[in-house]
Amino acid sequence: MALYISREVLDQVLARARGDHPIETCGIVASAAQSNVASRIVPMRNQAASETFFSFDSREQFQVFRELIERGEVCRVIYHSHTASEAYPGREDVAHAGDPDAHYLVVSTWDQARIPLRGFRLIRGHIIEENIVVRDE
Repeated sequence: MALYISREVLDQVLARARGDHPIETCGIVASAAQSNVASRIVPMRNQAASETFFSFDSREQFQVFRELIERGEVCRVIYHSHTASEAYPGREDVAHAGDPDAHYLVVSTWDQARIPLRGFRLIRGHIIEENIVVRDE
């Protein structure tokens, strides 16, 4: 499995993570329903405003997903950052992963991170790392 994402969007996700540090950043990346390339970032507010946890505001999430339907898009990626640990899903991330079709992108803004960006599928409690394929689109 692989996560296909546009270079521009990936750069925007990284910039948001750095800009929101030390609070975890979060949001989604959408794509046209017929495309497998994540191509439009939709930053969302971390309702928890936490350095160690993120949560979407349910009203904002509802509005975002309604907009996706109206635009003929789907949620391709759910992203968030870790501010003091490696870019790897934590227990809470796995427990709250509700979409087995989504890719999960974890960005580490921790200065000691060995790998600052990793992609995963989180399916029924299992963590499956996947390649990130960056497209110049």
